[in-house]
Amino acid sequence: MRKISLALSFLLVAVAPVVAQDMSPPVNAKDLKWAPVPNILPAGATFAVVSGDPYKDEPYVLRLKMPAGYKIPAHNHPTSEYVTVISGNFHLGLGDKLDPKKGMVLTAGGFAAAPAKMNHYAWTTSPTIVQVHGQGPFAITYVDPADDPSKK
Repeated sequence: MRKISLALSFLLVAVAPVVAQDMSPPVNAKDLKWAPVPNILPAGATFAVVSGDPYKDEPYVLRLKMPAGYKIPAHNHPTSEYVTVISGNFHLGLGDKLDPKKGMVLTAGGFAAAPAKMNHYAWTTSPTIVQVHGQGPFAITYVDPADDPSKK
């Protein structure tokens, strides 16, 4: 038994640096690097990548900072999307068209999961920050192609 414990101890010590190399460095909110959202989202918001690369086939975490009145028209994603509200009022609805009379407001600490290919939309009524995570590559398909900002 002692030999097995000793062998496991050596194995753990040998593997620890490899595991640590795969870990994203810790970051405080004040140190995030914010940039304008890419043209696949409506202009006016900023985002920061917290971990991973949203455009690669790997897990990612990003934050989206939106002003009051920001709207994301009805859309879906090829992979599941998970959203946690950090601050503000984030409204989320299901369906093929943004309807501010429907949906639910999520406040700080609120969470939503959108399965792949599920049509949904969002809007804010106050400055809002959400954290989005999922499996990349991140992509967005607007229900109405006319809503796609990358086509304008």
